[in-house]
Amino acid sequence: MKIALMDSGIGLLAAAAELRRLRPDAELVLSCDPDGMPWGPRTPQDLTGRALDVARAAAAHRPDALIVACNTASVHALPALRAELEPLIPVIGTVPAIKPAAAAGGRVAIWATPATTGSPYQRGLIRDFAYGARVTEVPCPGLADAVEAADEAAVVRAVAAAAALTPADVTDVVLGCTHYELVEAPIRAALAERTGGAPFVFHGSAEPVAVQALRRIGARPEPGLPPTGGLTVLLSGRPGELPGPALGYAEGRLLAGGAAVRG
Repeated sequence: MKIALMDSGIGLLAAAAELRRLRPDAELVLSCDPDGMPWGPRTPQDLTGRALDVARAAAAHRPDALIVACNTASVHALPALRAELEPLIPVIGTVPAIKPAAAAGGRVAIWATPATTGSPYQRGLIRDFAYGARVTEVPCPGLADAVEAADEAAVVRAVAAAAALTPADVTDVVLGCTHYELVEAPIRAALAERTGGAPFVFHGSAEPVAVQALRRIGARPEPGLPPTGGLTVLLSGRPGELPGPALGYAEGRLLAGGAAVRG
């Protein structure tokens, strides 16, 4: 079994680590785009072109499925990626977990990049899946960049700024950028201070996307299997290794230490 994941940077680590936990035997291909990142400020056409290049590099390794582990790329490039790769390679996009968060009936906060916050795409998800719910969109300027650089001080500053914009009575927090799942601990700490210790629920995308990828290829989670899966890293199409900042996170260390790395 071989599953590829793509993103501009290390936002794919959370979903990749979840796949490693669910299927230790799976071969993983991580295809990033350090030459073209960040993707967020690019035009939809330009971003789609970069995403297609990254996807083609991954597809050359003949994966059984491809996860687009990037909310922005899923918004703009998913139709083009599916048109080129399916049905040979199933393509799984990443969508913020607004629907399950709103279903709980509480106060929902959606943490996302400034470009996504207030966008027609996100407003459409809120309209379709959170009608009648109390939803607050929280922009998180600089947080994805801080996570990408593994800049702990910058992460703390960006998280504190976003927490200050989050309602104190929040019950459900949607992490609308795959990078944010790598810093769940400082987000939880900042929000616990904001809410006075009241309980709240995080809604990320890593586990649902990983499970969906397995389902699409007719597999199921088997975390007890021997850890025989390898890791291939592609950097703008070139064989490489996990970027240094990736090893600053538990997910990156799990991937680097769980199996042999193949260029």
